[in-house]
Amino acid sequence: MPWKGEKNAYRIWLSEIILQQTRVEQGLAYYNRFIEAFPDIDALAAAPEEKVFKLWEGLGYYSRCKNLIATARYISFELNGSFPDSYENIAALKGIGPYTAAAIASFAFGLPHAVVDGNVLRVISRYFGISTPVQTSQGRKLFNLLAESLLDKKNPAAYNQSLMDFGATICKPRQPLCQTCIQQEDCEAFKQNFVNDLPVKGKKIEKKKRWLYYLLLKSGDHVFLRKRKGGDIWENLFEFYLHECPAPLQEEEINKVIIETAKSLGQKYLFISDISEPFLQQLTHQTISAQFISVTMANPYLPVEGFERVSEEEINRYAFPKIITRFLACPHKERLS
Repeated sequence: MPWKGEKNAYRIWLSEIILQQTRVEQGLAYYNRFIEAFPDIDALAAAPEEKVFKLWEGLGYYSRCKNLIATARYISFELNGSFPDSYENIAALKGIGPYTAAAIASFAFGLPHAVVDGNVLRVISRYFGISTPVQTSQGRKLFNLLAESLLDKKNPAAYNQSLMDFGATICKPRQPLCQTCIQQEDCEAFKQNFVNDLPVKGKKIEKKKRWLYYLLLKSGDHVFLRKRKGGDIWENLFEFYLHECPAPLQEEEINKVIIETAKSLGQKYLFISDISEPFLQQLTHQTISAQFISVTMANPYLPVEGFERVSEEEINRYAFPKIITRFLACPHKERLS
């Protein structure tokens, strides 16, 4: 990976933010595109917000992108482009937690801070035979203290990277290479035959289900879009007129929604031309089901604040949540015409 062995704090920070909640295989392409578009933190800070969000499109967890922009602008404008070089000042930046701060401090500045990612947690819990759930406050405190005590403080970057790579390639989540592992004789989980039981992750969080019904309000060859606000998922991305329901709707109920929407918008009618099949998207704590309803408006104006009238030719310039991007990529282009 291009960020391995990297000493540039900006590039390390960028890679860590992209790889939060993202597989390396997917994040690599985004990292390369960001470096090409914004080779340094000043270039990122000076970029229009819409351009950055468009480049982030499809990566998910858009609060990361919002924090990325805010932090880049703070460092560029307030710190004259100089990345903070202490753990405390790095950790104080927006969108940076203990793990990311430790990674930047260790890899960029050679500071003695343990980088405790999922691979490191797995190695430590198996090696010492620790059954304390890693996702609890007690577990986080225990593993962080232990990781700090094990750290090679003279060469923290090499030690941290080695332990992370060991977990990724040898002490793997499934089918670990125990039979050829050089730590086999000292590994408590191996000696007691409970490697596959560790680490203990604790109780799973129940996932919320949401049903979104997007109305493509069409006026000629234009459709209305708005930017999402309010701290919910996909903040600062664009969407169509939304009607969210606590449960899935039947066809008759969808018709009622259209009638009620027409009244609320001062329209004589909203003529349904198409209803898509449900599109599904799985987020960490939410399952999203979205259907897209194409409707023709009697009145070409929308008396709702925050909406833009956008032509079909312009629509690809906007950054959308992945679930809307998938809909727009489907072959039924007549839905927008």
